[in-house]
Amino acid sequence: MILRKYSEVDVFSPTAYRGNPLAVVHGAEGLSDAEMQRFAKWTNLAETTFLLDPTTPDADYRVRIFTATHELPFAGHPTLGTAFAWLNASGVPKTDGKIVQECGAGLVEVRVEGQRFAFAAPQLTRYEPIDESLMEKIAHALGVAREDIIDTSWLVNGPEWIGVRLSSAQEVLALNPDPADLGLLTVGVVGPHGPGHDADFEVRAFVGGDPVWEDPVTGSLNAGLARWMIDSQIAGQHYIAAQGTAIGYEGRVHIDSEDGIIWVGGNVMGCVNGEVQL
Repeated sequence: MILRKYSEVDVFSPTAYRGNPLAVVHGAEGLSDAEMQRFAKWTNLAETTFLLDPTTPDADYRVRIFTATHELPFAGHPTLGTAFAWLNASGVPKTDGKIVQECGAGLVEVRVEGQRFAFAAPQLTRYEPIDESLMEKIAHALGVAREDIIDTSWLVNGPEWIGVRLSSAQEVLALNPDPADLGLLTVGVVGPHGPGHDADFEVRAFVGGDPVWEDPVTGSLNAGLARWMIDSQIAGQHYIAAQGTAIGYEGRVHIDSEDGIIWVGGNVMGCVNGEVQL
């Protein structure tokens, strides 16, 4: 084991320690898959990332993204948090104002504007309505009537999200899923806020298991929801989503659609810098 630079950052909130935390191990060359997975489980955070040298000249760095149980080809808040940590550790982008990340899903562009970072959402690999039997199962698990669900769609961009639309943010905030019925599904729910709120939509992300785990703020889900809602003309080209409200967080996700590309952004703040023996 050797000492490696280590960071913890907070992603998707203008207020420190109210967004989604991420652990970042710098200079992770030489670590095995098993060692990465074991450390990610030990941090007990939603995700832990490992910074590596890129394998293509088009990328500024390569990242591997692990939950406590498995590796992901792509995830949103780890993308923004890793870009911030890399830049904060004296990383120099090949192109001014733009970072290119290499991950399991390919190359992902990240742009930087002060404290706000935004990634270009990767293409959805599954993007279609879910079948009626699954929709009924999800309604039962969420504790809502089937007719209360306005629409659903697969929104797979690494994580296998199922998007669910309800008629209001209040309905979204009132949800209390049943773990026995949700099973191992990953479900993201969205509903609009009324006038006067600083966000246009409220989002919640539920990861099935026992108990059901709720993610504070989720970049990959918001990327999929944005593609779906903008394509369906439910949302405009630019909007703000709140997430984490129901569990005491203050996530704010900024969505911008430009020339067909969905940009998913938010503030990133450094919280912990040091070393880890790995």
